[in-house]
Amino acid sequence: MHVCDTPFGTLQLDRYPPTRNPTLQPFDAADMYLLQTHADMTPAAGPVLVVNDNFGTLACALALAGTRVLSWGDSHLAERALQLNAGHNQLPDNAVAFVDSQELPTGTFARVLLRIPKSLALLEDQLNCLRPLLAGDSLLIAGAMLKHLPPRAGDLLALYVGSYQASLAWKKARLLTARFDSTLAPATPQLTTHYTLPDSNCQLANLPGVFSRERLDIGTRVMLPCIPQADGVVRIVDLGCGNGALGIQAARLNTEAQLTFVDESFAAIASARKNFRLACPGRDAVFAVSDGLMEANPASADLVLCNPPFHQQQVIGDEIAMRLFQQSRDALVPGGTLLVVGNRHLGYHVKLRRFFDVVEQIGGNSKFVVLRCLRG
Repeated sequence: MHVCDTPFGTLQLDRYPPTRNPTLQPFDAADMYLLQTHADMTPAAGPVLVVNDNFGTLACALALAGTRVLSWGDSHLAERALQLNAGHNQLPDNAVAFVDSQELPTGTFARVLLRIPKSLALLEDQLNCLRPLLAGDSLLIAGAMLKHLPPRAGDLLALYVGSYQASLAWKKARLLTARFDSTLAPATPQLTTHYTLPDSNCQLANLPGVFSRERLDIGTRVMLPCIPQADGVVRIVDLGCGNGALGIQAARLNTEAQLTFVDESFAAIASARKNFRLACPGRDAVFAVSDGLMEANPASADLVLCNPPFHQQQVIGDEIAMRLFQQSRDALVPGGTLLVVGNRHLGYHVKLRRFFDVVEQIGGNSKFVVLRCLRG
């Protein structure tokens, strides 16, 4: 648990998922800069909209002060963090409403606090969607740590919201503040990308923010030929599915398979759902926005396919991958298989032996390896 002193009171906060690294906090200087700047201004009329609040720090601080606040974002893990930290601070269940990226908050907002995401396409999509929610002298304050601030972020604010001012740097964080300009008339951006699943005529659509939206990533490309073909009904999970490439290929090879697509990104699941329906017309599948396989029943899968992430937001590490490996073992039937692809230097072949009786390489190239892991 971390103590976070904000202009609105002291919070008790945790990261979600939990981390073994005590130096990683659920807040940073950009969060504090946003909160202090908001506190120094005349209170906004009506509710405040918070966007991309990674661990609920912004929303919980505002709710602690009695502000009506809505949180909008694409990450289910961020939603879980918000729920967790609202409970840590004895906030009522209805203190903060979370709206996922595939929906729009309702109402008009005089103040928006936005954490600038890594993906410029996601930022552009969010700013375009926000325009109808702004009116009069609505103010949007966007923040990021300097090392993660995309150079074009200010240009997008000026295009979709209004002219902006950049703050002085504070503790290596910076804010961009834009006032709504109703005279702007930006064209609706076409941000969904498309490319073809290798060796097929299946077109894969990628909504803004989805992993590897410009081209199929190398790891997935290396793993596709390793997906097995089986007779009869087999339960296959595409874990961390992104646009659904692995699961769709598995469905094409296994015509009687029962497919489940899982990701923590609402945009990823929306993309995978659309792609599966186009690639496999008439077939059913389950699409779950979830913290991996945490909610899966034991022995509910015969095969899990996983191209695991190696970061959460800007923090690089293997903790997310290790959680997915543990969850996969718990969800697989005895004798079930996990297929994993990863960079050779990550050493997954050693780490996976903590959970699986057999770990063997079945594919790869100079940079990536594909590992088959059998549960005893």
